[in-house]
Amino acid sequence: MYGRILVPVDGSPTSNRGLTEAINLAKDQKAKLRLLHAIDESFLVYDAYGMVSWDSVTRSLREGGEKLMAEAKSLAARNGIDAESVVTETLKDRVADVILKEARNWRADLIVMGTHGRRGFGHLVLGSDAEAVLHDAPVPVLLIRGAPDERS
Repeated sequence: MYGRILVPVDGSPTSNRGLTEAINLAKDQKAKLRLLHAIDESFLVYDAYGMVSWDSVTRSLREGGEKLMAEAKSLAARNGIDAESVVTETLKDRVADVILKEARNWRADLIVMGTHGRRGFGHLVLGSDAEAVLHDAPVPVLLIRGAPDERS
């Protein structure tokens, strides 16, 4: 039923739960798995006084993203799945937009992602990439909720 599963990964416990579920689905469906890590550089715009070196921060974010993808690919491989991985950077687009673009370009059949389940003020301030993906996705989206202690 699903031949191409896209999995956004950010290293959080909730994201890891989504990754685990996607690996299980890929095994069951004999599907290809693409792991996506989007580096959101938009917060660097707020460093108006130059207190942080953009080059060192972006280099660190890239290295962290590559390490995260290597760990996720290793987990998939230990479960018999040969996953592809993509690390991308965005300065102007929301992470949700990056996920949606990747789903369209790669022609994903399913998006599996963790959701932090924030409500109230936390949701208002932080927004919800999962909600935005769910709203505009060209394919079905499977949202994996975090454990109750991860939803604060």
